[in-house]
Amino acid sequence: MQVAMSVNGEERGAEVEPRLLLVHYLRDVLGLTGTHWGCDTSNCGTCVVLMDGEPVKSCTLLAATAAGHEITTVEGMERDGVLDPVQQGFHEEHGLQCGFCTPGMMLTARALLDRNANPTDHEIRTAISGQICRCTGYATIVRSIRWAAEHANEGARA
Repeated sequence: MQVAMSVNGEERGAEVEPRLLLVHYLRDVLGLTGTHWGCDTSNCGTCVVLMDGEPVKSCTLLAATAAGHEITTVEGMERDGVLDPVQQGFHEEHGLQCGFCTPGMMLTARALLDRNANPTDHEIRTAISGQICRCTGYATIVRSIRWAAEHANEGARA
C-alpha cells in the first residue's frame, strides 16, 4: 500500500506492506536511524517519535496509521544547525550515558515543554515515566529537561 506523511517537515511517501511498523518505516525505508527499536512491546519507549506533536511509540504503530500525519524524529529537532534547547540541555547536563533511550526521551521532553513551559520535576518525571533508561538513574535526564525549560528562548525554538 502507498503511505504518505510529513516527516520532519518534508513530505515523504513509499509503497509498503500494510503490516509495516512506523519504526521500521522510519529506520529502514527513510533511513532515519535516530529512532531506536528496543522491545517491540511498547514498554521501553526508545522508539518514541512525535505524531502531530504528541509522543507515540512507533514500535506498535503501523506506518499506515501515521499516513497523513506530521511525524517528528530526533533528526528533526535541530534547525539550521542549531540544537533544540532539549538537545542542548542533554549535552549541558549530561542527560545521557549509552544514548539508546535518548532520542525518545528528548522527543517526549519537547512535547512536554511545548505544553508546559515550566514543568515541575514531578511533571517531568511523570512525562518520561513511559520510558526506560537503564544507565542514568534519571536524575541527569530531569536536570537536562529542567535546563531546556530554563533556556527555552535560546537555540532552534527561539
